[in-house]
Amino acid sequence: MKNYIVRALAANKNIRAFAAITTDMVEKARKTHQTTPVATAALGRTMTAASIMGYMLKGNNDTLTLQIRGVNKIKSIVAVANSKGYVKSYISNPYIDVSLNDKGKLDVGGAIGKNGKLIVVKDMGLKEPYVGQSNLITGEIAEDIAAYYMYSEQQPSVVSLGVLLNSDSSVKASGGIIIQPLPDVDEEVLDKLEKSIKDIKPISSMVAKGMTGENILEEVLKNFEVEIIEKGEIDFQCDCSRGKIEKALISIGEKDLRSIIEEDGKAEIQCHFCNEKYLFDKNQLIELLNRAIDHK
Repeated sequence: MKNYIVRALAANKNIRAFAAITTDMVEKARKTHQTTPVATAALGRTMTAASIMGYMLKGNNDTLTLQIRGVNKIKSIVAVANSKGYVKSYISNPYIDVSLNDKGKLDVGGAIGKNGKLIVVKDMGLKEPYVGQSNLITGEIAEDIAAYYMYSEQQPSVVSLGVLLNSDSSVKASGGIIIQPLPDVDEEVLDKLEKSIKDIKPISSMVAKGMTGENILEEVLKNFEVEIIEKGEIDFQCDCSRGKIEKALISIGEKDLRSIIEEDGKAEIQCHFCNEKYLFDKNQLIELLNRAIDHK
């Protein structure tokens, strides 16, 4: 199981914890979007977080969209995950290049910037999806997600995300954790949790050393007895299809379809998430136009 999430409980079921190993899926996204190192780090952190957050959903058809709206060179990162943790994602500027920060590390925060927005959309099959948002605190993503949970969902959370690259810019290690005390937890447990996470090591370095998700949770929650509940495979996986693109073209309406047919005689639609291209010739567009007319 190359990419996976571990779900666990600790402190007599007063803490829930998730750890994800995402090295291969972030590398797959890097190759798909041809990202530069800082874009890879930003996209990888967002994907990892979205995968864990999606895995928290209960319904089989539930989905979660995590969007980072930056104010600097990276204007938008979007990751969409289902309740199994499978995720698709894209970044608005995959070719961005910025200098290292003052610690000699990839400057994700500088590339995204402070004072942007973090938006979470949960589609759980209700009449309207849940939409929550918060301001970006650092642009480093992990701290921003922790802030979102606190301010938008009133849920204290420990969030750590990391992407480590090789000298050739490929992904060496990637992963993340989200740890949340459950309601009505007593102060003693919170104090122990605070001490446990005080000197937490970078997640990417733990993954690079070969630590499993289970190992990471046991290390981070070393002051507690950790009970592993389940483990599930995840991946970077787009669910686009020619059928979905056809429906999208039909949905633009008879007038716009006629305009495409008359002016261009063809259409090429590219999926933002996986870069797959879908080509439609004139006859195929006329067929879609007839379907649009029939559905009126």
